[in-house]
Amino acid sequence: MATPLTGVYSAVATPFDTDGNIDVGNLRSLIDHTLANGVHGLVPCGSTGEFSTLSRAEREQVLEIVIETADGRVPVVPQTGACSTAEAIALSKHAETAGAHAIMVVAPYYEPFSIGEIKSYYKDVAASVSIPVMAYNLPAATGVNLTPQILGELIEEVPNVQYVKDTSGDFTAAAQLIHEFGEKVSVFVGWDTLFYAALVEGAAGSVIGAANVVPNALVNVYDAVKAGDLPLAGKVWADLFPVMSNFTSGGYNAAIKAGLEIVGRSAGPQRAPGAALPAQQRAALEEALAPFI
Repeated sequence: MATPLTGVYSAVATPFDTDGNIDVGNLRSLIDHTLANGVHGLVPCGSTGEFSTLSRAEREQVLEIVIETADGRVPVVPQTGACSTAEAIALSKHAETAGAHAIMVVAPYYEPFSIGEIKSYYKDVAASVSIPVMAYNLPAATGVNLTPQILGELIEEVPNVQYVKDTSGDFTAAAQLIHEFGEKVSVFVGWDTLFYAALVEGAAGSVIGAANVVPNALVNVYDAVKAGDLPLAGKVWADLFPVMSNFTSGGYNAAIKAGLEIVGRSAGPQRAPGAALPAQQRAALEEALAPFI
């Protein structure tokens, strides 16, 4: 049995050049820097990775580069969800063949599918691979909220759904998942401002875009919580919270790309039509990141 996934997992940003092409060298550099700062795992091609703007070939390319660059140092868990079951299965099979430790699967988006249809999608995608699945709840983008009740049913019905990433921003739901289903599934909370509280509550970890920008600080909070040193964790978190609050105040990917530039590790612009962070929010982010530069 594979070692369970725990800790700070970076929702890897996808660097682009000024022409909007994937910047392979910059992606490799970002991975090396993130791992040098102690992050426990990598999740490419997720929301922070702008997967919805990537072709299937590009998603496969990014994953292969991340796996090759990570070189077994940490688990790699790509996001393989898609609008159609067939596309998600193709991406999931490729991920397993490429060497992914698990897959993270977002619910289909755009079409307002029923809960029954969503559950069938997860069953079919999970059945196509032998590696663990992390169900990804992102209701703001998918239009469907995988409540603790729905996720509990899914966990019971699909054995290799062993992880849940909850990015609902609903801490009541996150706590319910942790306490009612924690013996059957490991819960990762993906809402940046809930990072500290979720760890204290007992979350297995977080899949978080902020790990591109402030990886070491997030790992320090995680390590302190796990060591039972809440005063230290709280002290680091007090400095981090303004950064997390900025990231979640609107234009998340623009803020992550701006944050990377501010700390001296530019990953280029968002892919169009994504725009740069507004000047006022960028100025606030520069101030918030000052302790980490």
